[in-house]
Amino acid sequence: MLSSLQRLSAFRRKHGPHPRLRRETVSARGIGFAVFTTPTVSGTTPLVCVNGGLIFDHTLLWPALSPLARGRQLILYDQRGRGESTVPADPLAARIEHDAEDLAALRAAIGLRQWDVLGHSWGAGVAMLGAERDSGGVRRLVLVDALGPSSVLRDDMVLAALARLLPAERAALARHTLAALSSPDIGVHSAYARTLFPAWFADRELADLIPLPRATSITGAAVAAQLWRDGYDWTCLLGALHAPTIVIHGEEDVVPVESARSLVSVLPRASLTVIPKAGHLPFLEAPDRFFEVVEEFLGPP
Repeated sequence: MLSSLQRLSAFRRKHGPHPRLRRETVSARGIGFAVFTTPTVSGTTPLVCVNGGLIFDHTLLWPALSPLARGRQLILYDQRGRGESTVPADPLAARIEHDAEDLAALRAAIGLRQWDVLGHSWGAGVAMLGAERDSGGVRRLVLVDALGPSSVLRDDMVLAALARLLPAERAALARHTLAALSSPDIGVHSAYARTLFPAWFADRELADLIPLPRATSITGAAVAAQLWRDGYDWTCLLGALHAPTIVIHGEEDVVPVESARSLVSVLPRASLTVIPKAGHLPFLEAPDRFFEVVEEFLGPP
């Protein structure tokens, strides 16, 4: 039986090098967004990819999602105040709803009538909230290892992560209390993300080889702090999201599969695919199955 690393290496050899990204600055809602695109593919619907992590930039998903560029243009971007995008006037007032509102504004500013949307982890939250606000602009929605429609299962995720980490990592994670994570301190949120990162993988060997990008975003820390402090419940909003949706979830993700089932029960036009032998990043741990599922769902333009 192949390990996750062997599966990923074989997949990458089969598909060859990834295309280069073209960078431009797109202005929307008072922010200069760093936008990165692959070449256009005539007659197809572009796919915008929204990274998770809240404090990170688009490199969480690139070049990991590059195989999807074979059949369509991919659009990635740094969310407000992250990466190379400009910082809002009051970064400490940032909320995930601001990120969601940016999504539709970006589509319009780029000049697209419609696009497909893929969101991973917290980026799936941005994608869902953004699609609900921009129903006519979203053709299809892909949610990858998303958090649930509310924060009710958050403690289950933390307990599962603690069980997967090594003893020293477990002790370090336990030091990141709710009170600490409720503060918009980028040092705290960056350290928490680094400590938690190995738990996102079903295969520890792969976890030890995948680097986590550096994070310095005060804006992202403010968004994360508000969600930790207040929780969230998007159930009613998501009930109004009518775009065809696929929810993809790694069977061994520390975010419980029950979160994915809860999403499917709330979203009017959603289906669920659970990917075996994969944690929170199935595009790395089970790439053949992951990309097969996404391609089948997106289908023709």
